[in-house]
Amino acid sequence: MARSSAGESVLTRAVRILEVFDPDNVAIPLGVIAEQACLPLSTTSRLVDELVAHGLLRRDEHRRVRIGLRLWELASRASPTRDLRDAAMPFLEDLHAVVGHHVQLGVLEDDEVLFIERLSNPGAVINVTRIAGRLPLHASSSGLVLLANASPGLQDQILRRPLTSYTANTISDPRTLRAVLAEIRQTGVAVCPGFIHDDALGIAVPLKDAGGRVVAALSVIVPCTDDPMSHIPALQAAAHGIRRELGRPVVPAPPER
Repeated sequence: MARSSAGESVLTRAVRILEVFDPDNVAIPLGVIAEQACLPLSTTSRLVDELVAHGLLRRDEHRRVRIGLRLWELASRASPTRDLRDAAMPFLEDLHAVVGHHVQLGVLEDDEVLFIERLSNPGAVINVTRIAGRLPLHASSSGLVLLANASPGLQDQILRRPLTSYTANTISDPRTLRAVLAEIRQTGVAVCPGFIHDDALGIAVPLKDAGGRVVAALSVIVPCTDDPMSHIPALQAAAHGIRRELGRPVVPAPPER
C-alpha cells in the first residue's frame, strides 16, 4: 500500500479523516477536517475528493463534508451487530411500550460501551446516549453490566485509570467500583441513579447468547423518581426472550432462480 513521506499509509490517513465525524460533528468544513485529522490541507482536500468520488463522503450545499450514503450502506450490510439487533428489536419495542422513556442496547467495544440501538419517546427524561455513541464503562448501567462480565484484564485496566465523574453519584473510587462489579455479577442487575445526569436513572441487565456468554447490555433510562424494582422484571423478561431468539437455528434463504 502506498505510503506518505512520513511513512503513514494513504489508508491510515483516510481513516483519520473518517474518524473526525461523530454525532456532534456531522457536517464539517474541509479546514476543520484537516486540523482535526492533523493533516495538511492539500492532502485532506485530495483524500476527501477521492472519498467523495467513491460515495463514502459527500458535500452539502455549503461545501461542508458529510458521511456518504455508500459508507452507511456498506456498514449496514455487513454490520457485526446486525443479527443481535434484528433478534432484539421486537423485544426492545415491547419493553419500550411498557417503560415509555428510553430503551437501549449496548455492546462492549474496546474499553467503552457502544450503543447499537435506542428507542425513545418525545418528552422522555434526559438521556445522553445516541445510536453509535459511546460511554465509559464505569459511568453507565450498560457499561457496568458489560464491565462486570468482562475479562479480569479489562477490569484491572479500568480500575487502574482515573474514573471520570459526571455527577456526584458517578463511581470514581476504584474500591467502590470493584465492589459494585461483584454485586452486579451476583444480582445480574446494575442500578445507576444519577450517574450521568442527576434526573436520570439507568437500569441494565446482561444479554446472553445461547451459550451463556454476555454479548450485550439491555438497559432502560427512566426518571430518578421511579422505583427500579418496577422495571427490572420487564427488563429480565426481554433479555430472556432475546436470548431464546438468538438460540434459534438460522433458516437459510431459498436459492435464487
